[in-house]
Parts: sequence; C-alpha cells; structure tokens
Amino acid sequence: MVPESLVVRPARPDDAEGISRLILALSRYFLADAEHPEAAAAFLQTLAPAAVAQTLADDRYRYHVAEVDGVLAGVVGMRDGAHLFHLFVAEPFHGRGIGAMLWDTVRREALAAGNPGRFTLNSSRYAIPVYERLGFVATDALQVNDGLAYLPMHLIESPSRPVQPAD
Repeated sequence: MVPESLVVRPARPDDAEGISRLILALSRYFLADAEHPEAAAAFLQTLAPAAVAQTLADDRYRYHVAEVDGVLAGVVGMRDGAHLFHLFVAEPFHGRGIGAMLWDTVRREALAAGNPGRFTLNSSRYAIPVYERLGFVATDALQVNDGLAYLPMHLIESPSRPVQPAD
C-alpha cells in the first residue's frame, strides 16, 4: 500500500547526493558479482554524486524522486523519453507500490511529450518480476557486461489498451 505521506516530485540538483546514496546501497542487486564490485568500477563511478548531478542537468534525462515523511524513498529516471534509465526504491519501502507510482509518473510524462507507448530498460535479475508486472517483456537473454548483470526488456503499449500501473 502506498504510504499516505508519499510525495513524488521532479528531482532537483540538491537531490544528487541522496540519489547516489540510495542507488549505491542497492548495488548488490545489479552487480554481476556483489563480492567483486571492482569489476563494475566504471559504472559505479556514474553513480557518484557529481556524476548524478551531471545527469540531472542533462536535458535528455527526466528524474523524479519519491519522499515519505521527507525521507528519500525512491528515484526514477527516463532517458530520451523512452528508456527507463533508473528505477530504485530504498529497501525499507519495498513492496508499497512506490516503484509502480514512480514508473507511472515518468511513463505518463513521456506519453504526454509524444512517446507512442514504446519503452525500453535493462532490468537487474532481481527486478525482472517487477517489470513483468508492469508489462515489460524480455528482448534478449541475460547479459553480463562490465561487471553488471541485466536483462534487456521493452514494453509496447497498445493505443486502445494502455498498460495499467502495477499495484
């Protein structure tokens, strides 16, 4: 159940440090080998606060954060209005519908900006069931590159029957 005090808002430059901390705290879910994070060092550098701040400032990206009682509970980022770049929810908030709400926020924004209902993402092994509930399907086999493990997925919405957000 989505917390009553949940607030979803566009991310601001001063959110970069919190976003970085939130995603890095969940890195064991997307690293190919959590015991050897050095294999993903180049990717992990893209999650440093300064790098996140640069991404937030890039016009190709749209980020939103979810806060519960002023605490950063989740983040979502969409690249080029079509690629779900980041979707992370802090562990204490898992299972409350926050991820689905964040997805729905950027999905609706992308559709309003002209996306015809086609979205892509690279899912961690652990998030595959979440994305499947949202309507995404695998487009290839599990990939392991540069210390990351992910499954390429896409979603194509039918104009007459758009995908509904998951609970």
